[in-house]
Amino acid sequence: MGVIVSNQVRKGIKLLIDGDAYEVVDVDHVKPGKGSAFARARVRNLRTGQVLEKTYKAGDKVETADTQERKMAFLYKDSEGFHFMDQSNYEQVVINEETVGESSVYLAENTEVSVLFHGDEAIGIDLPNFVTLEIVDTEPGFKGDTVSGGKPAKCNTGAVVVVPFHLNVGDKIVVDTRNGEYREKA
Repeated sequence: MGVIVSNQVRKGIKLLIDGDAYEVVDVDHVKPGKGSAFARARVRNLRTGQVLEKTYKAGDKVETADTQERKMAFLYKDSEGFHFMDQSNYEQVVINEETVGESSVYLAENTEVSVLFHGDEAIGIDLPNFVTLEIVDTEPGFKGDTVSGGKPAKCNTGAVVVVPFHLNVGDKIVVDTRNGEYREKA
């Protein structure tokens, strides 16, 4: 756990607020004509996703959160949650559905993710920018159909992606996890 001064608060820094880890989403350092300078920061709770606005006066001491990221592979999902394994020491961790959130539709077996820990607790995951998924349901396509746009395709993880018309069930596709868009055929 470290301490920084309020003027060192920057986007991406992880802070400890009321015992919870928060990431600075946006910060505005204000120097008014009258009065002292301050920092207005929007912070996101890394466990719940809740966004707060915090104001720090110039010179305020701010506690940083002791977080670490570990590369882990997704194994499976069951009633307990999502199971991940550290491939260097085979240690397993279970992360609940709330923490994984919308990322779950991109989690295919053996997908490698960064799991964020605060102390011993897994508080979030970062997906790779691109994942390979398999189409399990879509309208049949036919060669020569080059109409712009595409058709919805349901993937093996539950994600629904708009794909070109020539792709069919069983095809593997690369999907951009940042915007949920089809990138290319795998």
